[in-house]
Amino acid sequence: MKFGKNICILNVGGTKYAFTREVIKDFPLRRVSRLHSCSSEKEVLEVCDDYDRERNEFFFDRHSEAFVFIMLYVRSGKLRFVPQMCELSFYNEMIYWGLESSHLEFCCQRRLEERMSDTFTYVSEEDIKAEVESRSEEDQVTRLAPETGNARWLERMRRTFEEPASSLAAQILASVSVVFVIMSMVILCASTLPDWDTAKNNTVEEHRIIEAVCIGWFTAECIVRFIVSRDKCEFVRRPLNIIDLLAITPYYVSVAMTALTGENPQLQRAGVTLRVLRMMRVFWLIKLARHFLGLQTLGLTLRRCYREMVMLMVFVCVAMAIFSALAQLLEHGLDLETSNEDYASIPAACWWVIISMTTVGYGDMYPITIPGRVLGGVCVVSGIVLLALPITFIYHSFVQCYQELKFRSARCVRSLSSEFLN
Repeated sequence: MKFGKNICILNVGGTKYAFTREVIKDFPLRRVSRLHSCSSEKEVLEVCDDYDRERNEFFFDRHSEAFVFIMLYVRSGKLRFVPQMCELSFYNEMIYWGLESSHLEFCCQRRLEERMSDTFTYVSEEDIKAEVESRSEEDQVTRLAPETGNARWLERMRRTFEEPASSLAAQILASVSVVFVIMSMVILCASTLPDWDTAKNNTVEEHRIIEAVCIGWFTAECIVRFIVSRDKCEFVRRPLNIIDLLAITPYYVSVAMTALTGENPQLQRAGVTLRVLRMMRVFWLIKLARHFLGLQTLGLTLRRCYREMVMLMVFVCVAMAIFSALAQLLEHGLDLETSNEDYASIPAACWWVIISMTTVGYGDMYPITIPGRVLGGVCVVSGIVLLALPITFIYHSFVQCYQELKFRSARCVRSLSSEFLN
């Protein structure tokens, strides 16, 4: 564009900057440099929000303070976040002016990645809900009345079974499910007591009825959730649903084998496998994560901190390899006459290293030589330091996840209260 004056004025949110045409041509910000190649006022208005030909002033309705920090990057080459400004808002300003996240300083890049990771989880769920509502509205407009009623009924049933805080009926259903989980766990724990067989002979029918009712409830709940789910393949792939299936199946397998084979040796050989599968019912406790904020916070923290958890495991494994090799050498390899047989091999010494680093100290094996005891002290101190290093990151992530889930839960309670009043 042939500018009317040699001086161009950029007005960003009320703050004005004056540049020559040569500077505009080679300006580091792509949006600003595009002004030089504009051949008409229409093209100029595609780049900026308004243009004053008389004063040769280009107006950008953007955040003025954010642009100040972007100009500092143009001059010094260092780009950092604006204090007291949302990282995502500043990132949007960066994208508008033609910058990328790689232009940020390393500390700010990490802040942006963490913020985007947290917001992605939060927004994705909101987008799903918004999509469901939009689909419901489209169905209401495009489909027939019976079809719309069926779709809305299925969606309401899905939310009742999948979202315990979505309605009063969902909370009642979740409470009943928790009662059955606890009842099933009590029976499972009691079945391992020494006097259980004697008691079971006296009250066989009662135990069978309680177990059958619990299994029947879990089976019906799983079938209904499968029927009302939007994506059947996604439902089958979810870990919690796989655990539900593995916990329910052994009961029906044992009933079928008892009915078909009775008490013959084939059932006895399969009894070990059935007992192992039956013990998998303990994983039903994971179902409580749908109803308790603490378990949800723990799961979300582990999912977001998997890098820190891997780093912690690498620290422990490296230290365990080093200390176990040294312990085996000092306790068994140097003096064969007074060797400590508990440290006969490096794998055996690994057990001593792991219980020492975690400061458990069962006392089942311990060093007897002076160098071995010195090594044990160093192992304990090193374990405390290595385990404490990633804990700070995990702690901050746990607090952040707890606040986020607490906010969502409070919002669901408010919506539930309004629904109850209406």
